[in-house]
Amino acid sequence: MAVSISIAMLGASGRMGRSIIPLIAGDAGGLRLSGALVAPGDNAIGQDAGSFAGSAPSAIAITDEPRRALAGASVAIDFTLAEASVRNAALCRELDVPMVIGTTGHSGAQLKEIEAIAGGLPVVLAPNMSLGVNVLFRLAELAARALRAEQYDAEIFEAHHRHKVDAPSGTALGLGRAAAKGRGVELDAVAEYARHGKTGAREVGRIGFSVVRGGDIVGDHRLIFAGPGETIELSHHAQDRAGFARGALVAARWVVGRPPGLYSMADVLGL
Repeated sequence: MAVSISIAMLGASGRMGRSIIPLIAGDAGGLRLSGALVAPGDNAIGQDAGSFAGSAPSAIAITDEPRRALAGASVAIDFTLAEASVRNAALCRELDVPMVIGTTGHSGAQLKEIEAIAGGLPVVLAPNMSLGVNVLFRLAELAARALRAEQYDAEIFEAHHRHKVDAPSGTALGLGRAAAKGRGVELDAVAEYARHGKTGAREVGRIGFSVVRGGDIVGDHRLIFAGPGETIELSHHAQDRAGFARGALVAARWVVGRPPGLYSMADVLGL
């Protein structure tokens, strides 16, 4: 018999929240929605979370009170904003509610705060919850290890909808970190985030980023290795947000009962 897992959705009115809540409602494996949080002033406050997300009524009212949203939760899934996710993580540690964080755009200081919180709480932190993308991260590391920087230039392209507030995307940065790891360097030391004007010849070993924002693009990512006489591309195209939502629920099931620590989707998938 499936173990019941109660999920608090933090960021319930956002794109990911509205994708995850219907999947919880339709799950036959013991998942249920126990709380739904939005920011103060959100027009979703007081509405039924299931109905708001376009699924069956859930009997869970959307709230802007974090403690109310987390009451009775086995795990929290956070798709909010970087600053809010750190505050939510601190409260989850206080209440002993394991956490899955899919929010991106964290500063270095905010990531250190989350790491410190994870010293007393199991936390899965991932720039992208898609199972396919996390396999792509592993492939990126292996490819970069085999394709030497002296011969193969690495470039990352990403495209998202016009409303995305951070660039490059967390997924693009994840690809960059995976490629840098494969080459035994830190991404910060080799990243090239902008090119304009007379830049000169491409510097060996740099990892370049190109960003597109427009329309309702869900998410496209490509890692390109351009070498002598050949080009190798690793790519992922998101057709909708359901893949990210399913991955978040896989992570939520996995993290419940784990010891404190900061985990990635590679840990969840055994990669």
